[in-house]
Amino acid sequence: MKLTRLSAALFGALLLSTTSLTAFALTPLTPERVFSDPAITGPKATTVKLSPDGQLLAYLQPKKDKSDVQDLWAVPVKGGEPFILVDADKLSDSSKVLSEAEKSRRERMRVSVRGVVAFNWAEDSQSVLVPLDGDVFMWDRKTSAVTRLTDTEGDEVDARLSPDNASVSFVRDQTLYVRNIKTGNETAVSPKGADTITYGTAEFIAEEELDRHQGYWWSPTANRIAYQKTDESGVKIAERVEINGDDVKIIKQRYPYAGTPNAVVELYVKPVSGGQAVKVDLGTNPDFYLARVNWSHDGKTLYVQRLSRNQHTLDLLAVDPATGASKVLLSENSDTWVELHDDFRPLKSGGFIWASERDGHKHLYLYDSLGRLARQITKGDWPVDSLAGANHANDVNEKTGELWFTAGKDTPLEHRLYKASYKKPAEPVALTSAGGWWKASVTGNGAAFIGSYSDPTTPENTALYDGAGKRLRWIEENRVDENHPWFAYKDQYPAPEFGTITADDGQALHWSMLKPKGFDPAKKYPVVVSIYGGPGKATVQKGWVAASDRLFQEAGYIVFSLDNRGTPHRSVKFGRAIYKSMGQVDIDDQIKGAKWLQSQPYVDAAHIGIMGWSYGGFVSLMAITAKDTPFAAAAAGAPPTEWSLYDTAYTERYMMKPEENVDGYAKSDALSRLDDLKPGSLLLMHGMADDNVLLSNTTRVMAALQKKSIPFELMLYPGERHGVRGNAKNLQRYRLYLDFFERKLKPNG
Repeated sequence: MKLTRLSAALFGALLLSTTSLTAFALTPLTPERVFSDPAITGPKATTVKLSPDGQLLAYLQPKKDKSDVQDLWAVPVKGGEPFILVDADKLSDSSKVLSEAEKSRRERMRVSVRGVVAFNWAEDSQSVLVPLDGDVFMWDRKTSAVTRLTDTEGDEVDARLSPDNASVSFVRDQTLYVRNIKTGNETAVSPKGADTITYGTAEFIAEEELDRHQGYWWSPTANRIAYQKTDESGVKIAERVEINGDDVKIIKQRYPYAGTPNAVVELYVKPVSGGQAVKVDLGTNPDFYLARVNWSHDGKTLYVQRLSRNQHTLDLLAVDPATGASKVLLSENSDTWVELHDDFRPLKSGGFIWASERDGHKHLYLYDSLGRLARQITKGDWPVDSLAGANHANDVNEKTGELWFTAGKDTPLEHRLYKASYKKPAEPVALTSAGGWWKASVTGNGAAFIGSYSDPTTPENTALYDGAGKRLRWIEENRVDENHPWFAYKDQYPAPEFGTITADDGQALHWSMLKPKGFDPAKKYPVVVSIYGGPGKATVQKGWVAASDRLFQEAGYIVFSLDNRGTPHRSVKFGRAIYKSMGQVDIDDQIKGAKWLQSQPYVDAAHIGIMGWSYGGFVSLMAITAKDTPFAAAAAGAPPTEWSLYDTAYTERYMMKPEENVDGYAKSDALSRLDDLKPGSLLLMHGMADDNVLLSNTTRVMAALQKKSIPFELMLYPGERHGVRGNAKNLQRYRLYLDFFERKLKPNG
C-alpha cells in the first residue's frame, strides 16, 4: 500500500518510538550497575562553602572512577570552570589504619568515604585547612601548593583553624593542642589525657545521640578556648567481639547501656596565651548532658545548653569565661522530652534567637539579653526545620531584622527555604520553588545561599543563588542528558504516587508508592515496604528516588513507604505518640498501611514484605512478629531488639530508664513475639563489628529462634560497623534482598 507523506512521517515517528522503547527495554536496571562507578545518580557536590571574601566556592566531590574517595574542588563565583584543590590520591594512603578515635568519630558522623572528608576556609580566604587520614594539610590560594602541617604517629582529630588564622587546633592522644602555623610550635591547651580521661572531643553519647561532634570551641577573638573533659571511668565496659574477614579482636568498649552511668563531662575555659583553665559552673548534679556550647560575638559570654538526664528540662546558661560563673537565661520543659536543636543565635545587641516546641510545633522566638521573651517569630500548623546558616551562622541579619530557615510549611513532603522578619510580624516568604526537596546554606547574612534541589525526576543539583532566590551559577548542575549515567533509565519507571491514610488517633499518615515497571492495573503485584519509621528520619518526601528502590520496580514489585507516628517534620503530638511505647503505635501504623495495601485491587494481598535497617530493622522485625501479621516476609538489618541493650540518651529520651518503664520495655522486646513468627519468613542482617547497635541484639534473636526450632535466614558482615560500606558489599546485600523476596513473595515464579 502506498503511504502518503503524512502517514509516512507518522509511521517513521512510530518506528523511531518503538525503536527507542526497545532500546530502553534492552537496558534494564541491574544491581551491578547501581553499585558501580560512576555513580548512577551523577556527580554530586557536597559540603559547599563560600570563601569569606565571596569569590570562590569550595566543595567535596567523589571521583568518577572511585565514588568512595572524595577530592576537594573549587569554582569561581563570577564564572569559570571548576578546578581541583586537593587530589586525595596524592596525599591519602588507602592502606593507612586510622586510630580508634578517628574511626569512631567518622562512624558517629556517618562518614562512609575516605579521602578529603572535611575542610575549612581561613577567615582571610587565602588558605584552606584540610584534615586528611589523621594528618593536617593547608592549601595556599596564591601558590595552589598543599603543605603538610603535621606528620605524627598519632592521628590529629577534629583539626580546625583559629579565628585569627594564626593557629591550627586538634586533639591527639586524648589531649587538645594548638600549633602555630608560622613557627610550628605546638602547645598543649589541656592536661594530658590518658586511660578513661579525654580532653577536647565529644563523648560517644554526644556524638551518636545529641548531634554534637565538637569537644572544644574557639572564642571569636581567638584569645580563649573552651574545652570539655570527659571521664568514662564509670561507664560500663561492653566486651564485644569485632570479627573481621581474617582476624578476631576483643574490643573493650565503654558503652552506656540504658539506665547505666554516663560519662562525667566538665567544661573548662583556657586563655590561649597561657594561664590557668577556669572550670565552668554547670550545677551540682553531674548526671546531665552537655548539649551545646556557643560564644557571643564579642567573646565575653559563653552560652551552654544543659540537658537533664531524663531530657525533660533544657537550660540555657550564660557563663562568664573569666570566672566560670553561670546563670540560667531560660528553661524549656516537657513531660515527654525536649528536642535539641541548633537554632540558638546570639545577637550583637545582646538578645538571641531560640527555637521551641511549646505551642505544639517547633517555631522560632526572639529573646532579650536578660532571657525575657520578646516575641514569637514564626507560628502556624507546621514546624520549622532549622535556621539555614552555614556552620550555624550568617542566617540572621541584624541590620534588616531578617532570618532564614528551612521548613515543610505547606506539606511535610516538601522542603523549602524561607525568609522572615524577627522584628515585626509578617508571613515568611518562600525563596525556593515548591514541588521538591531543598537543602540550603545561607551566607553573607542573607546576601546569597547555596541551594541543593531534587525531586522524583531530578537528581540532586547544587547552585549559588542570590538573596532573592535567583540562580547566579551552577556548582553542579547534574543534568540528565545523554552523557548522564541515569539517562538510559530515566523514562522506564513510574514516578512515585503520594497519599495518606488515617492513624487510630485520627492523624494523617503520609505514604509513597512506586509501581513496577510496565504496571498493569488489571494484574496483582507483590509489595516491598521500605521503612525507617523512627525518630529523626522521615522516608516519604518528594525528593530523588534512590536507584536501589528502582531495582524493586525493575523486578516487578510495588515499593511502598509510610511515615508512622514518631517520625519527624510533624507536630509534637505526632512525634510524641511513641513516648514510653516504641514498637507499639509505630508498628500499628505499619500494619494499618499493609492492610490498606491489601484492599487495593492491584496488590497481591498474600505477598507483602517489609525491609529496613537500624530502627527500620526494628520496625521490620516487630511487624513480622505481630500476631496475625499481614506481612509475609521481612529483612531486618542491624535491629535493636531489646532497648536496654541500647544507649542511654536515645533510649531514655523515648522510653525512660528500664526500671521506670518495665512494661514498655517488655512490650518492645522482640523475643516476646517470636512464637508468632512464620517459619522461614525472616532474614536477619548485621555488621560483625557494630559499635552502635551491638551484635548481641541479633545473636539473642538467633539463639531464641534456634531454641524454638524456628527456621530463619541470616547474613553477617565481617568488619562492618552499623552500616555496610562500599559497592561490592552493597551489591551483595541487594542481590540478597532480591533473592530473598523473590523466594518469599513470588512463590509461583
